[in-house]
Amino acid sequence: MRKWNSREERRSRRRQGAHRNDWYRDNRQSSSQDEWYGYSQTDSSNQASQRGSDAANPSTSSSSVSSSSTSTSSSSNTSNVAPELPGFYFDVEKNRYFRLLPGHNNCNPLTKEQLQEKEREKHRARLLSEDDQPFKKAPRVGLNTALLLQKRRVGLLPSNSYCRLVHEVKASGMMRQRLEVKSTENHSPNQDNFRVIVGDSASERVFTVNDVSHGGCKYGIMNFKGCSRGSLAVEMCDNLYFTNRKVNSICWASVNHPDSHVLLCLVGMADTPGCVSLLPASLFSNSNPEQPGMLCSFKISAAWSCAWCLNPQADKSFSTGLSRRIIVQDAEARRTQTYSVTSDVLAQQFAVRAPVLFNGCRSGEMFSIDLRVRGRRGGGWKSSRFHQESAITSVRLLQDENYLLAADMLGQIKLWDVRATKPVREYKGHHNEHAYLPIHVNEAEGLLLAVGQDCYTRLWSLQDGQLLRTIPSPHPAAKDLIPSVVFSSQLGGRRGLPGLLMAVKHDLYYFSYNTDPQDTTTKQPTR
Repeated sequence: MRKWNSREERRSRRRQGAHRNDWYRDNRQSSSQDEWYGYSQTDSSNQASQRGSDAANPSTSSSSVSSSSTSTSSSSNTSNVAPELPGFYFDVEKNRYFRLLPGHNNCNPLTKEQLQEKEREKHRARLLSEDDQPFKKAPRVGLNTALLLQKRRVGLLPSNSYCRLVHEVKASGMMRQRLEVKSTENHSPNQDNFRVIVGDSASERVFTVNDVSHGGCKYGIMNFKGCSRGSLAVEMCDNLYFTNRKVNSICWASVNHPDSHVLLCLVGMADTPGCVSLLPASLFSNSNPEQPGMLCSFKISAAWSCAWCLNPQADKSFSTGLSRRIIVQDAEARRTQTYSVTSDVLAQQFAVRAPVLFNGCRSGEMFSIDLRVRGRRGGGWKSSRFHQESAITSVRLLQDENYLLAADMLGQIKLWDVRATKPVREYKGHHNEHAYLPIHVNEAEGLLLAVGQDCYTRLWSLQDGQLLRTIPSPHPAAKDLIPSVVFSSQLGGRRGLPGLLMAVKHDLYYFSYNTDPQDTTTKQPTR
């Protein structure tokens, strides 16, 4: 009995040794191949433990297989937290590491930038498919129009809160549909990429700037059609103007009547100097019998921003923000007042109740200028000074003019108390690193909207900063394909339709919703 046991022991040891040699040989071959094709953290260890246990005790091979499969599944579940190795990336689907080569190698399909772009595109496609669903997730837990109406009827919800929450529900359920841009002059579809769209104060017209393939840009005005019949359509005006200069900033100007003109800041290119142009809106249509009105060009080059004053004390005046100075000029009398600052002025807006100009600078500083105060030097004319951590890209005053919204190049959007010069609320989720991106406010519906550098359009509740919805771009994200939007409760004027107008690439999209809180039906999107 003892001899038999010793023989069996020697056989088992030989068997283990043979398996061990096979494992070392396989490991040596796989390591040489993994240098180029990648290797797994868990495969070799699972196989080695399984073979060793099978050789030692063949009767428990089935249990070892089940335990190894359990360990494999658990390792795949934790593959999202796999440690980073220099020069390698971890593929979650294949549960393996792959070698990365420098990004400048054009023949290499595996660079970190390309992999990150691939993951972002997969995420955008998934969100876009979810966004096409007729029923979307409520912006707040348990929030729907039926519940809001019930609370209002029993007196648990004030009327102002009810209207605000209904708009939140409707905005979160907007459906996308593609619009065809019609033109009376040319029936061919638009093939030029949209650069920016800006709506007037009544949302009756939209000023558009398009890039031209041979260089430069073209600009014109779009009108809304068919709003009274419940469907939105847009038509481009006859006259389009072309320029080889870059449009830096746009705002509507009220010279003869509200939004009668458009103020453009044009940056010079090559031998063509930059300027600020004041163009009548009637100039863009041949069918308009109205006289074009005042047409002016001001020798102000390299302007970053512009704003038009609506206060009667500074009637027909506008401002331009330049590098280290601010110019305030009367469009008719041509009187000019210059303010020297220490940084580039990237954003401006006038108050309405008083002739006060709010400015945002590249240094992150924000301040206001009272045009009634004259003769002060050394920055003594500055008031309501406050500061953010990065360059200011947009400033927007609320209607009571005691609060100011400001966005910067760190993706921060803050609501400032002008009197106390301190932030009172922050709207998180915006993405920006170096782009010149505006923010949009609709106080009637209590909504704040901004398009990020990642090409996502985000909506927040203006009251509490809650992120209500994130809208992916219909086209793949790119630095030169950031969407431009116009949001209004009356697109097309008094009898217009509420919703969001989005221009991206050469397409125009309309996100519609119904303002009737009792109508909970939603239309299917059309592409």
